[in-house]
Amino acid sequence: QVRVVESGGGLVQPGGSLRLSCAGSGFTFNTYGMRWYRQAPGKERELIVSISRVGGGSINYADSVKGRFTISVDNAKNTVFLQMNSLKPEDTAVYYCNRFPAPVNWGKGTLVTVSS
Repeated sequence: QVRVVESGGGLVQPGGSLRLSCAGSGFTFNTYGMRWYRQAPGKERELIVSISRVGGGSINYADSVKGRFTISVDNAKNTVFLQMNSLKPEDTAVYYCNRFPAPVNWGKGTLVTVSS
């Protein structure tokens, strides 16, 4: 079954850090690109970071996370990580990952809440 599963969310204070994981299965992981998205309450899903090819490609960050978030890859584990530092309350959202091209069905996401 082709799917992606996100994990690692939680409650963190402003200025804190979290690392999210995205595990892919059922496809040749390093031949695809991967993207992280987030959806804040009452807002549309937003693309925040992409890597053009997991096996080695260009990385692009949305201005809203640039300099604070970092994407990385563990090819052996078919997993993409999102290291999030200096978190702000406005980073509160459900975070999703998906491959591209040919995105798969969306996973359940992982909730990140930034609050004191």
